[in-house]
Amino acid sequence: MTLLTQDSIPTRYSLLSRLQNRDDQESWKDFFDTYWRLIYSSALKSGLTESEAQDVVQETVISVAKDIHKFKRDRALGSFKGWLRNVTRWRIADQLRKRTRHGQVENPESAGESRAVDIAQIPEPAGDELESVWEADWQANLLEAAIEKVKRSVKEEHFQMFDLYVIQQWPAGKVARTLGVNVGQVYLAKHRVSALIKKEARRLEEKWE
Repeated sequence: MTLLTQDSIPTRYSLLSRLQNRDDQESWKDFFDTYWRLIYSSALKSGLTESEAQDVVQETVISVAKDIHKFKRDRALGSFKGWLRNVTRWRIADQLRKRTRHGQVENPESAGESRAVDIAQIPEPAGDELESVWEADWQANLLEAAIEKVKRSVKEEHFQMFDLYVIQQWPAGKVARTLGVNVGQVYLAKHRVSALIKKEARRLEEKWE
């Protein structure tokens, strides 16, 4: 299911500025709810265990909290999207260094090169392909976050019709028979919930692009 376009929407820096206030719990909860899956998925794709991936999520959020004030608004210096990708990669590299420390004694002469070595060990495509993979994951993550938010705001029966028909891809007739509704109600729920998800996805991308 594709509800997001590939067009980038400029960052809403007012929200990023709010993250500089560590006591702004609402903004930080919004940030975590939106991006933890993306960070976690990236860690797993890099070969980390579930436990290590959970640590990457925690350490990435801590790093963002610590360094968000350093993020520059000059678009020539990179987007928030790219900055978050780099922070995530650095925290993945930290986990690989922990494996090295716990599994064997590091050579003191090469200890200073550990960051470069660890980052080089992270499985990922190179160049433009890396950007396209992160972009695809970014879009998919925003869509999933939007679906979760809409799910909590609509009637359960409406989301259930949408889920079975659109996400699970059941035939409309089967959905109607299973839930005891008519086909028209299934189509209407699909239209309304899809519109809400598109709206929420745009809102999230405007805030965090």
